[in-house]
Amino acid sequence: MDLSQKASIRLRAQDEGMHPIEKAHNFNESMYFNLFDHQQKIGGWFRLGNRPNEGHAEMSFCFYLPDGRVAFMFRRAAIDNNDALNAGGMAFDVIKPLHTLRVTYTGEVCVLADPQAMENPKQAFADNPHVHAKLDLTFQGFTPVYGGEAVDNNGKPIEEAPDEAFARGHYEQHMRGNGQVGIGDEQFDLNGFGLRDHSWGPRYWQNLYWYRWLPMVFSDQLAINISIVTMASGRQHIWGMVYDCRNGGPQQYDLIDTAELESTLDSRLQAQSQTATITTVSGRRYQISGQSLALIPLRNRRQINKGEWRTTRITEAMTRFECDGMVGYGMSEYLDQIMNDEPVGKAC
Repeated sequence: MDLSQKASIRLRAQDEGMHPIEKAHNFNESMYFNLFDHQQKIGGWFRLGNRPNEGHAEMSFCFYLPDGRVAFMFRRAAIDNNDALNAGGMAFDVIKPLHTLRVTYTGEVCVLADPQAMENPKQAFADNPHVHAKLDLTFQGFTPVYGGEAVDNNGKPIEEAPDEAFARGHYEQHMRGNGQVGIGDEQFDLNGFGLRDHSWGPRYWQNLYWYRWLPMVFSDQLAINISIVTMASGRQHIWGMVYDCRNGGPQQYDLIDTAELESTLDSRLQAQSQTATITTVSGRRYQISGQSLALIPLRNRRQINKGEWRTTRITEAMTRFECDGMVGYGMSEYLDQIMNDEPVGKAC
């Protein structure tokens, strides 16, 4: 984004709906939800990303079972419009804008006894059992919504170059969620917390160099989201928000001002734990530790104009967090471009 232009962030109830298809070949409109039941220590995340100019939608279903197995499915489902987020058996419906949404899925999932098998997705899908899955979850926001679309003084969206863009219109919200998930013969009633986001605009996963994204909820009075993003130029963005209304605190987000993160990597250079220290605009300081409970490595590959293939690795870990003596759950999502067979952000 060209920050030399005077910009403001705009978010309207109508932005919960779908947006006009833009000229950029890599125009994307997507929503994402995660939900974790703190008592059962299970949960998952679900994403739809429409790419109408490329003729498909990306559908991802990921559910972490209580014994460490992961039920996962990814599909590129054919679409020719951007009328709805409804593809590959998954659908997102807005019940009340900026407050209540519904996620459903009916279809097949692959159940991975060893989630690391997904390092080789073709082999993983061939070697592991596939079962029928059904999901029906309702999400309700218990925090404000943070984010929106950057617009100029005339209210016109500030566009980004397609080869540098990732999520121009982007907002997030911590949520309560409940409903049912069926994985084969296993049935779960979920009642927990999570986070959702919505974005639109040009996107390539390769436009980022690396990022660390840590959304988490401890209770309906303490929820945190940390994002550290590094571009290929070396420019880094640290942002996120804390919702802390314990002891009568305000029911609003306190934005993150600074963040320091240290990660412990395993032999595969995947983050198995982390510690974070953040300070907010209001001056509050939080120390957070995280421990991965189950991690699945995913990848995205794209061929650039010269014919070179670029690989992006995204590790998705259901994580147990601790802060101020409280225990919460959420995700530790680490994105890295892979160069010389190693993640570029391995030191972070």
